[in-house]
Amino acid sequence: MTYIIGDVHGEYDDLILLIKKIPTNSEIIFVGDIVDRGSKSNKVIEIIKENGYKCVLGNHEKMMIDFSEYFIKDYPNIPFTGFLDAWIKNGGKETLKSYDLIATDKYDGKLICNKNNKGFKQYKEDIDWLKSLPLYIRLDKKKNNKPIVISHASFADIWNLVESKENKKTVEQYALWNRKPPKENSAIFNIFGHTPVSSIDTSKHYINVDTGCCYKKEQNLGKLSAYCIETNEVISV
Repeated sequence: MTYIIGDVHGEYDDLILLIKKIPTNSEIIFVGDIVDRGSKSNKVIEIIKENGYKCVLGNHEKMMIDFSEYFIKDYPNIPFTGFLDAWIKNGGKETLKSYDLIATDKYDGKLICNKNNKGFKQYKEDIDWLKSLPLYIRLDKKKNNKPIVISHASFADIWNLVESKENKKTVEQYALWNRKPPKENSAIFNIFGHTPVSSIDTSKHYINVDTGCCYKKEQNLGKLSAYCIETNEVISV
């Protein structure tokens, strides 16, 4: 069986509960955005790496990678401006805290960094792993006579561009950031996350598995969900 897990966003405890409900020896694939906002992004990455689970790149992993180019070079003295500032405000602060690399709970434009060699080493190793994540995973399976493709955001409508070097940036932009669901005549069956929904959104040509795990204070959100491709089973915690 193959289970696709929605955006985890650092909610390690929920992930452990969900994995325990998934049948042993199942294939598990993550739709990205495994980091940020929750308090245990480092532990989420650790369990995915240790178990050899598959994962595609999400926009939050991309922001974390972009930030790391400055952070690794200048740590523990880092300038926070522009998109770097945006990542910190959108959950990056919690990710850095999970590695015990910063010593502040609030962000007012400045961060106080901890000198933590062990945490910094793990952070760098995890960044290298994140850089290896693909934009999409095409499975050797079909649903409704369409090939199944896993991505972070919906990008079925530009599937015809994935082999085009000239359109590489367009494909990445869609795969990481697009909010619009695929059109019914798209060439693939796209399974993705990125846009939180109250329950897994199932359609004849796509599945959205992001049930807003990190938004526990929001009405009808706050669950982590998995979808089984073969049986259509949905498991949520």
